[in-house]
Amino acid sequence: MKNYRLILFILFLYGNICAQTNDFCLQDFYTDNERLDQVVDSVYNQLNDHQRIAQMIITSAGELGKSEKTIIELTEKDAIGGVVYLKGSKQKHKENIHKLNTISKKNNTLPLLFSMDAEPSLLASRIKGARDVGNTIDIKTEKQSDAVVNTINQELKEIGVHHNYAPVLDVSPNNEAIKSRSYGNNKDSIIRLANRFIKATQEGGIIATAKHFPGHGLVKGDTHKQSVYIDGPLQEIDNYKKIIEDGVLSIMIAHITVLNNKLFDTNGLPSSCSRRIVTDLLRDGMCFNGIIISDALNIMKAVTIIDNAPLLASKAGCDLILMPQNEEKTIQSILAEIKKDASYRKQVEQSVKKIVRLKVCGGII
Repeated sequence: MKNYRLILFILFLYGNICAQTNDFCLQDFYTDNERLDQVVDSVYNQLNDHQRIAQMIITSAGELGKSEKTIIELTEKDAIGGVVYLKGSKQKHKENIHKLNTISKKNNTLPLLFSMDAEPSLLASRIKGARDVGNTIDIKTEKQSDAVVNTINQELKEIGVHHNYAPVLDVSPNNEAIKSRSYGNNKDSIIRLANRFIKATQEGGIIATAKHFPGHGLVKGDTHKQSVYIDGPLQEIDNYKKIIEDGVLSIMIAHITVLNNKLFDTNGLPSSCSRRIVTDLLRDGMCFNGIIISDALNIMKAVTIIDNAPLLASKAGCDLILMPQNEEKTIQSILAEIKKDASYRKQVEQSVKKIVRLKVCGGII
């Protein structure tokens, strides 16, 4: 009888969670669900090719992003699938997100996916006025992690953000770009705490993102400033095995070049633009079926030196193209390519359907 009551209680909780997101929830994303498949196909079939590809584009907003006028124009033209907010006050973020949601509703276009780099170490800089949760490096226990995630989730929900680009799985806190954003040097501790962060984030209704694949901790340099290299073996990819098994919904690919590696040399390209890393290693080799997102493509010197990097990132297997310099140009380049390449068209279709599925399961659609 006790077990029966426990099962009923769990089903009651699950039902309540899913009811809040139009009958589906984030935990449904990886399930074999015929009704969910039908909903996704129905939404996808109502879009034209331009609108479908636009779902893959995440532009930037906030004090360090594109102007409010530009973001409104992109939303009006149905030329983006989401927005990442880089910096600003809580109230301003909230007002801007409400304004964009109003436009989408008025124009009867798909609602936008709103994202943020709300790592513990970056939260205060992304949301001015947010509660201080300290740095990632200072999180030592699962209980402490749960408290931090609870605060972050609340802050994001208050302003309408669905997708958190966190946590960082990089090993070392000594890298120029990572510093206190890492959990430290102990691999087992990193995996345990990052996995806990992901579970708590997604159980709280926010999409989590593990980063920066295939590993930014044991390299020298900062991809914001220059090309950065993994010379030889990929020492940090084991960090991702457990979190993939346990259901992380998205993984971000770094702009790190791999060389002197027989299997996964990127031939001078950043990992974000390399099919060997994105598809052969992460998607097929490590059986990751979630959303793959590139790192930012607009200002990071390791990738802005590459011609048409957004198209290359998509062809490599990235589902979401983060912050391309020119959104419409990116859409047009992908449109032109799918007309010439049937297998790439099929890949784009799969990417867009995954994004739609995420929006449905996240209660956005």
